[in-house]
Amino acid sequence: MSLLWALIAGEVSVPFAELLGVLAGDRGSFSASIILELRLPRALAAFACGGLLATAGALMQVLLRNPLADPYILGISGGAAVGALGAMVLGAAMFWVDVSAFAGALAAMLLVFGLAHGDGSWTQTRLLLTGVIVAAGCGAAVSLMLALAPDTRVMSMLFWMMGDASAASRPWPALAVLALALVAVMPFARDLNVLARGELTARALGVRVGHLRVALYVLASLLTATAVTLVGSVGFVGLVVPHLVRLALGNDQRVLIPAAALAGGTLLTLADTAARTVMAPQQLPVGVLTALIGVPVFLFLLSRSPRGTP
Repeated sequence: MSLLWALIAGEVSVPFAELLGVLAGDRGSFSASIILELRLPRALAAFACGGLLATAGALMQVLLRNPLADPYILGISGGAAVGALGAMVLGAAMFWVDVSAFAGALAAMLLVFGLAHGDGSWTQTRLLLTGVIVAAGCGAAVSLMLALAPDTRVMSMLFWMMGDASAASRPWPALAVLALALVAVMPFARDLNVLARGELTARALGVRVGHLRVALYVLASLLTATAVTLVGSVGFVGLVVPHLVRLALGNDQRVLIPAAALAGGTLLTLADTAARTVMAPQQLPVGVLTALIGVPVFLFLLSRSPRGTP
């Protein structure tokens, strides 16, 4: 339903009957051009990005056993921002902006894991602290680039940082990554259920905790890198969506992970559709709307918890 609304709504409204005709194969109308060339790629990109972030958030929260864990907590978003904005400052084409964003995200991931590994034994706390420091360094680099960038490029750089799906014309690789990630994770859902009860319990029941953590940390980082490369920095989806799904469906990872992917994709699709229709023809950054939604929802979840954590 969210995808259908994204195809119908906009500055030029498309009647539902025309939408059905386009989906049935009518390619000659003006509505077909709007739907197939503009709205469908953007809606699928938003859905893929939301699904990637929510899946990564669900994995990070169960792995770190921290309800405040977020896909961006390891500095992945900051690394992607440094790569993308560096390419924009140099005036590179959008393809190279995407490549630079993904390379920056992977570089940040390798840096965090390399520094956190240290003498060969890293802990959750050490990994989190390293991610926070790397993210702070990336934030300083981003501020420097914004200060030095030409005025003609600052606006596009700011929109990318706040999340912008308007330029996402190639959603299929991200959708493929999301589907493959779910296929790869689901066989380990039982192990994640056991790990959520504690590391000692998981080890006693035969779960290879070390290998599982490394594999899923890397997977969550790649999911985040793909999402940030596609749409830019979009906050609160990976933090709030897993909480809401957990409240509605429980903490069984066999249900939680695919449901979080579906809910995250739906939320970001709705937010992006609202971002381009609320003040049409002016478009808002989708990251602003997700923050406006996520902050009160998270505060509500926080107020419901007797111990101060969602």
